Amino acid sequence: MEKAKIVIIGAGIIGLAVAAELSNSNDSVYVFEKNRRTGLETSSHNSGVIHSGIHYPRGSLKAELCVKGNSMIYELCKDYGIPFKKLGKLTVAVGDDEIRELERLRKNGEDNGVEGLKLLDTDEVRKLEPDIIVDRAIYTPSTGIIEPEDLMNHFLTKIQKNRATVAIETEITHIKKNDDGYELIGISVGERFSVQAETVINCSGLYADRVAAMAGMDIEKLGYRIRLCKGDYFRISGKPPVKMLVYPVPTRDGLGIHMTPDLSGSVRLGPNTYFVDGIDYKVESSEREFRDAVKRYLPSVVSYNIHPDSSGIRPKLKSQDNSFRDFIIKHEEDNGLPGFVNLIGIESPGLTASPAIGVYVADMYENDIKR
Repeated sequence: MEKAKIVIIGAGIIGLAVAAELSNSNDSVYVFEKNRRTGLETSSHNSGVIHSGIHYPRGSLKAELCVKGNSMIYELCKDYGIPFKKLGKLTVAVGDDEIRELERLRKNGEDNGVEGLKLLDTDEVRKLEPDIIVDRAIYTPSTGIIEPEDLMNHFLTKIQKNRATVAIETEITHIKKNDDGYELIGISVGERFSVQAETVINCSGLYADRVAAMAGMDIEKLGYRIRLCKGDYFRISGKPPVKMLVYPVPTRDGLGIHMTPDLSGSVRLGPNTYFVDGIDYKVESSEREFRDAVKRYLPSVVSYNIHPDSSGIRPKLKSQDNSFRDFIIKHEEDNGLPGFVNLIGIESPGLTASPAIGVYVADMYENDIKR
C-alpha cells in the first residue's frame, strides 16, 4: 500500500491553498481531486470578489480570515504579477431602516479591523457613481476583484515547486481509521487504489459533509450537514453603468443581488439565493427578479439589456432559522479522529480567506498534529 504523510481531499481553491502552505515545510503531501481538473465546482463559479470583512460577526473565523486574506491576496498579486483591480465598493441604503442597518454594518466592519470605511450621503455617492441613487452608502476601499482561476494557478504552481502531488480524477470512496492513521480507498483514473495517510484534511467543498460521514462522524449531531445553495448571475450588455462594486444592505438571506465589474469592466448582477437538491449550473432565475432588485438603487437599469450569464453553488451549513454559521475548520481529535481535519461550509468569503485559511491549517498541523 502507498503511504503519505498528508492527504488533502479536494483541489478547489481551499484545498490548493492548504496544500501550498503545508508543502512549504512538509514532504509527502498529496491532493486528491475527483474531477478532471482542479477547481471545477464552487471555486470557478463565483464572482471573484476580494471581500473586506465588514459583513461577518466580530470574532468569527469568517471575519478574522477574510480580513487577513484580503491583505494577503493583494500582496500575492503584487509579488507574483496576478491581475487584480482594487475597485472599492459601495454598500447602499434606501430608507431609514436600511440606513440604521448600514450604520451597524460600518461599526461591525471597524470592529473587525477593516480600514478606510466612509459613510456617504446621496451627493457623495453620485460623485463616485452618477447613476446610483440612494440615501446613504458605506464606501469600502479595500474591496476588489480577481480572476479565481489566476489565484488557483498561483497555488498550483507553488505546490508543484514544493514537489507535492495533485492527483486528478481521483475520488475517495472509503475512509478507515487504523493504528497508523487512515486508509483511504477509492478510484483513480478508473482503477481502484488505496493509500495509508498519517493526516487527512477534508477540503471537499460541496461534498465535505459526505467525506466527514465517510470517516465515521455523525454529521447531523455535529451540525455538519451541508445544503446546496445556488445563485444565478445575469450580465449587463453595453456600456457598464458602474465602475466599482455596488451592494445592497444585506438581509438574513444573504448579501443580496449586487453589481460586480470583472477585470474587463463588464458588469454582472447577482447572485441571488435559492436551495437545490442537486448540482446543475443552468441559470434558472428570471430577468425580472434581477432587474427589480437592482432598480432600487440603479433606476436606469430599466433601459439596459441584461442576459443570463452563469451560476454557482455554495456549500451552506444547515441552520434552523437561517442564522449565521461560521466556517468549520477543526481537528477532530475530540471526536475520536486524531490527525483528521475538517473544513466544512467554506462558502463566501472563502476565496478571499483562502491564503489565510492555508496558514491557519498549517499552524494547526504544526502545533497539534505533526508527529
